[in-house]
Amino acid sequence: AWPPTDAAASALPEAWRPHIGRAVRDASKWTRMVPWLAAEGQTLRSTLTPDEAWELLSQGSLRLMEAGYSVFLPAWWDRIRKWRPRLKAKIKSSVGSGPQSMLGLNQLMQFDWKIALGDLELTEDEFRELLAQNRKLVQINGQWVQLDPVHLAQLQQVMNQVQKKQGLSLRDVLELHLLGSSEGEEDLDFHRSLNMEVELNEQLQELVDLLNHTKRPPLQEPPLSFRGTLRPYQIEGISWLLFLRQCGLGGCLADDMGLGKTIQMITYLLHLREQRIAAEANGHAPAAATTPTLLICPTSVLGNWQKELQRFAPDLRVHLHYGPNRAKGDAFMEACLDCDIVLTTYTLSHLDETELAAIEWESICLDEAQNIKNAYTKQASSIRTLQGRHRIALTGTPIENRLTELWSIFDFLNPGYLGTLREFTHRYVNAIERTQDAELIAKVQRLIRPFLLRRVKKDPSIQLDLPDKYEYKSYVSLTTEQASVYENYIRDMFERLDKLTAMERRGLILAALTKLKQICNHPGLIESGKAARLSWRHRSNKVERLIEMVHELRQEGDKCLIFTQFVETGYLLQQALGEEFGRPIPFLHGGTAKADRDRMIEAFQESEADHPDDAGIFLLSLKAGGTGLNLTAANHVFHFDRWWNPAVENQATDRAFRIGQTRHVQVHKFVTLGTLEERIDEMIDKKLGLSQQIVGTGEQWITELSTDDLKELFALRSEWVD
Repeated sequence: AWPPTDAAASALPEAWRPHIGRAVRDASKWTRMVPWLAAEGQTLRSTLTPDEAWELLSQGSLRLMEAGYSVFLPAWWDRIRKWRPRLKAKIKSSVGSGPQSMLGLNQLMQFDWKIALGDLELTEDEFRELLAQNRKLVQINGQWVQLDPVHLAQLQQVMNQVQKKQGLSLRDVLELHLLGSSEGEEDLDFHRSLNMEVELNEQLQELVDLLNHTKRPPLQEPPLSFRGTLRPYQIEGISWLLFLRQCGLGGCLADDMGLGKTIQMITYLLHLREQRIAAEANGHAPAAATTPTLLICPTSVLGNWQKELQRFAPDLRVHLHYGPNRAKGDAFMEACLDCDIVLTTYTLSHLDETELAAIEWESICLDEAQNIKNAYTKQASSIRTLQGRHRIALTGTPIENRLTELWSIFDFLNPGYLGTLREFTHRYVNAIERTQDAELIAKVQRLIRPFLLRRVKKDPSIQLDLPDKYEYKSYVSLTTEQASVYENYIRDMFERLDKLTAMERRGLILAALTKLKQICNHPGLIESGKAARLSWRHRSNKVERLIEMVHELRQEGDKCLIFTQFVETGYLLQQALGEEFGRPIPFLHGGTAKADRDRMIEAFQESEADHPDDAGIFLLSLKAGGTGLNLTAANHVFHFDRWWNPAVENQATDRAFRIGQTRHVQVHKFVTLGTLEERIDEMIDKKLGLSQQIVGTGEQWITELSTDDLKELFALRSEWVD
């Protein structure tokens, strides 16, 4: 009892007795500070209820310590007061027999609740029984546990919210598993308001391993209808896309430029065709149920897709939705019934939204998907409204400037996965762009990894598989303006041709070759040169495509050489690229003084790829820069217009592909579809198989063709015109 009676005080050690008065005064202060410590008669209590003990441990002890008193607490209290209850959702639904039965990110999972308190785990029933007891400090299996009312209220709130949703969605499960538990930000999704974990069953664990690239999906060899050879990493890319399709999940194929995103998508389309044919043969799907894939791309690569589809997958039925005479309304629906793929452009995705939104597509693919990087443009909003069974994005640059661009692409692929743009910006963008927070960057990487496949040329496993010099052609179409100028020039030429002597005829044909190739480059080049440079934008798909490709390789830290036969074309490109990149672009041509020539070469070779004063772009005229230079700083070579002599082009390419080059060189040759560029390109390919001697050392061989052959060579094929 306290305070002690006189008899009790006399029984105390003699050294203690002088301090009894102070102890009594202190005890009186304690009862004033913590009133419920006092028993009747203002004596101190010797026993406490569990709730009173919790009150003393959690709050009363702090008041006493703040007043300068020493309070000795049980050793276990310091441990358990740091515990926060953690919700665990143990997934129990099998969701079918394998990943292929998943139905996308909104698929609901059934689960059992578990509540973890330190090392203890309670079932939902055990937890609710404790709640019913309304106690704050309990002993379970010999361990004391505190049940803080604030934390308990949070637990109940989350459990009630999940109950309303009738389960956890696959999106919730993935985010919780990828990020682990998180605290705070209660204004956002329910599962971020306190620690919550998810415990996967065997099937979901396998799915997550596959999505995180720790396991590889079964490899899908290309169908027999594919006309080409795939590299191992390309087969892996196709298998990954097909695996995501089975799960109902969209994916972004973000391989470096030159690793073959187009060919992987074409093989994916052939797989869909083979699967449909097999299903129809087995009676599982009626032929009338066929719906095509929609592929949206920039105008500048539309012709490239047509050419590549013809080359690698001639069995695929392609409908081009483009041009002033494109099908509309019911005619569009009818045209789509008989094809495997519909090609259209980003511009038309908004203008023809009514037609495109009327079909549920087999899949929707965005090529150069950075075109929807601004989430609230009309075309990005229109594309999001389209319905498709699978969504794919192809881009070598998923982020060009800001992190919100990544959100825009991912919100197309898997709507809602990264939350709203406001939530994503609040959680990640602001802090990352302000402080480069490594932990937040790692979180974003973990979130996007399941739906993004990126292979880079510098990866040893890729490099070993690539040839030293990789050449491919970029096909572009003429704009309406170019086509009109081209046809008028041909008509005038043939009206004059048969009235000329043999020598005059040769001269006119060579002049026509020059003019027509310049028209293919840019229609302004047959106007006054300076006037053309002032109005270079949106008049040539070839110029637009070059700028897009240079943007992409510069994003990767690569450098490039751009060759042209024509000095005036070089000046136009110099101005266009300079305006686009905000830096002066060196242009080496026949009129360049030796001192300037040496300075340009040294600056290009010696500066780092990311040096602020170096654009990483070197323009050269084919004659002045095609031989005698060592430009191994570049690993991309563009032939903007064609010389039609393979030996001359190869000599130019070898400015970069020579001794001292440590990287793989990619050679890009532009060909304008439907024009003499395409015809001569086809002829050269055929002649190369026999002998390059037949072509000769220049273009004089063309002058010896008959008038009928020339008409066939020069005739404009209108199906390739905008």
